[in-house]
Amino acid sequence: MTVHLVRHGRSLPDPTRPASKWPLDPAGYDDVWALRDRLPAAAAWACSPEPKALATAELLTDGEIGVVPELREHERATGWLEDFPDVVARAFADPARPAADGWEPLQHCADRVVPAVRRLVEVHEGQDLVLVGHGTAWTLALAALTGAEPDLDRWAALRMPDAWTVEV
Repeated sequence: MTVHLVRHGRSLPDPTRPASKWPLDPAGYDDVWALRDRLPAAAAWACSPEPKALATAELLTDGEIGVVPELREHERATGWLEDFPDVVARAFADPARPAADGWEPLQHCADRVVPAVRRLVEVHEGQDLVLVGHGTAWTLALAALTGAEPDLDRWAALRMPDAWTVEV
């Protein structure tokens, strides 16, 4: 089976709110629609409950989308951080500790996302699966699905939107 891990489209950052509350930027809809032809329409679809992920999924398919709360991104109570890539690198370097005030330890995200992805793979065995969510969560999921270490260079290269494909 093929699993497509789709990162949401460009969001509308609001420094006064957590990133989990940011909506999808309508100016980026064309970028999301451009990704649509790369994804199997007949696949099973699931996504994070965060607004930008759900809106991305709705632009990508006319079919049903299962909303799976465990697929939400690494929880970060803070809004905008100038040194965001450095803080994410700290999170991966020491997943047992919060990388910044208001951030959950990355291990908590892994403990939530990876079992959810594995359950979805098991439930949809033999069928393509499209999961729409977030870069950090998908970095953890991809590592678990492939048996590799999380690849921060690959995370840093992700666009909004983007997709990774893995055969399971």
